[in-house]
Amino acid sequence: MQTILAEMDNAARAAGRPPARLLAVSKTQPAESVAALAAEGQVAFGENYVQEAAGKMAALGERGLEWHLIGHLQSNKAEQAAQLFDWVQTVDRPKLVGALARHRPAGRGPLNVLIQVNIDDEASKHGCAPDAVPALADAISAQPALRLRGLMAIPAPFPERERRQDAFARMRTLFESLAAAHPGVDTLSMGMSSDFADAIASGATMVRVGTALFGARGTRPT
Repeated sequence: MQTILAEMDNAARAAGRPPARLLAVSKTQPAESVAALAAEGQVAFGENYVQEAAGKMAALGERGLEWHLIGHLQSNKAEQAAQLFDWVQTVDRPKLVGALARHRPAGRGPLNVLIQVNIDDEASKHGCAPDAVPALADAISAQPALRLRGLMAIPAPFPERERRQDAFARMRTLFESLAAAHPGVDTLSMGMSSDFADAIASGATMVRVGTALFGARGTRPT
């Protein structure tokens, strides 16, 4: 983990940007692997599936961890997601806004929300169109049980680095526009194991790293 953090810091310094947060993508990893990384100081973990995350949360108990839902959220899972997670990074349609707000326990405080944007208009990916962001942001901000924090994207894995960087740049422009309209916005979640340095250089404030931290099939990198 320290190697990843050092690479993140180097990327931020080289670009003259503030440090980004590391979100450890723990989907498919056992609770023991999460606990091991937490023992090294990692706090934030990302999960794709509500049921899988629920099992890990129960197994790990109260450790002061921060749980992010980063997978597509089905409407029928919104109630459980609102109750379990600290962040939901994949809000992409108005129907989810009301469901999450309605089921967020009052005692937990507002649920942190990111709008997922399908920045490259891929038919195979979830996320709203860029021009749908303002209306969705207004709907989220109108809910006291939710806290709009920013945007999330998974750009298309183009083989050309320049095309991937262009997607990051377009997300940064969209993020800056959103932050101007909503002063509480502070999070741009983009970049993964293979491209987090480029994402940070383009303005990411949070990167989602799985394989580089956990290795394939639960084997930690050496």
